[in-house]
Amino acid sequence: MDSITHLAIGACMGEAFAGKKLGKKAMLWGAIAHSIPDIDFVSSFWMTTPSALLAHRGFTHSFVFCAIAGTLFALLAWRWHRQTNIPFWKWALFFGTVIFLHVFIDAFNNYGVGWFEPFSHCRITFNAIYVADPLFSIWPGIACIALIFISAGTPPRKKWWQMGLGLSGLYLVYCLFNKNQADTDLKSILQKQHISYTRYFTTPAPMQNLLWFVVAGNNKGYYVGFHSLLDSKKIIAFQYFPRNDSLLNTVRSHRDVQQLIRFSKQFYTVEKWRDSLVFNDLRFGQVMGWENPKGKFVFHYFLQSPQSNKMVVQRGRLEGWNWRSVQSFWKRIRGN
Repeated sequence: MDSITHLAIGACMGEAFAGKKLGKKAMLWGAIAHSIPDIDFVSSFWMTTPSALLAHRGFTHSFVFCAIAGTLFALLAWRWHRQTNIPFWKWALFFGTVIFLHVFIDAFNNYGVGWFEPFSHCRITFNAIYVADPLFSIWPGIACIALIFISAGTPPRKKWWQMGLGLSGLYLVYCLFNKNQADTDLKSILQKQHISYTRYFTTPAPMQNLLWFVVAGNNKGYYVGFHSLLDSKKIIAFQYFPRNDSLLNTVRSHRDVQQLIRFSKQFYTVEKWRDSLVFNDLRFGQVMGWENPKGKFVFHYFLQSPQSNKMVVQRGRLEGWNWRSVQSFWKRIRGN
């Protein structure tokens, strides 16, 4: 999830754990601890873009890191707040849970997290919720703002943190039901439209959970489209994109290409834009693909111009958006 959401969730958890004993300091502890796995962003300052892509949500989002960071935070808080008589094991349990919840929630996005680093480089991803979904983030956000202004130690504070954590948790469960329905619908549609595939995925389109970006195919290419859970017609207007593996023949041995292939989990295509060789990671969707089925993919990496690949994961995400495109997006969400 986005950084602000992590801060708000952590603050609510801090209030729940030690708000009565520490006051609003507990919110600060929770917010910092819940955000600490994203310290890996500093890797981008010295790593190449492909290396940084693999480093992000890698070791700092692992169970090993949860245990190490949770213990260190617990030791610091235990020594700092000895007067509260909160035992070390409770601090360790609290911080371990807060940090674990961060890496657990992040697994529901499409980026993937390295739960088992450094023992395995396998990335876990459930593709159930968009990385910035207002209906998930708004509840802990509102609760956090309320907790900042409500006097410490007063009864209403409990209702606010319960609301913030409870409603976001319920929304996540709702997203899982939607994910299951999207997968079920896609398999049925692929069979009905006689499309063969060896791998597929579904992931929410931006900032909501009813319209899903769907991809299915094999090593030759992928069928790409959009499916709303409100669609009355169980059919998808797929656009086919050949994978064009042969375009990588001259650069396949390059380290950055190997890292990009690993990062993409095989969901990639290669294109030539004039004289430039472009690597597309399909998992991050298309730029307004519901309007333009042949639209470019959000994640496109210029293999021959690595210096041009800043913000590659969300490149052009909002490119071309205006009021008309918002209306078009809303219309597609409501179904075909």
